[in-house]
Amino acid sequence: MNTIEKLKKIHEVLDKKLGEDIVILKIEGISTITDYFVIVSAPSERQVKALEEVLDYELEKEGVTARAVEGRSTAKWILVDYTDIIVHIFKNDEREFYNIERLWKDALLIDVNEL
Repeated sequence: MNTIEKLKKIHEVLDKKLGEDIVILKIEGISTITDYFVIVSAPSERQVKALEEVLDYELEKEGVTARAVEGRSTAKWILVDYTDIIVHIFKNDEREFYNIERLWKDALLIDVNEL
């Protein structure tokens, strides 16, 4: 599965599971840590954890395994690293507090329909 197919699948899974305010940022050329960020939020820790679990399950079915996952214990901000894509799953208030979209304001905002 290439990067664009992965982005589409990640968006589809998060959207279907009612992830809120899904944003895709292209940071390739701005940072060397990854090519894309996918940022999504949910109103509760339980929903944050559910988004991560279903994402892991659905991508594993496609043969895609996360290189690392951080934040499961608190489920306020879970980071899932797929090497070329890093998914940030936030509880709503944590997303507002950290506002990583602002931190990466030079990144290109990607419309999933244009992928």
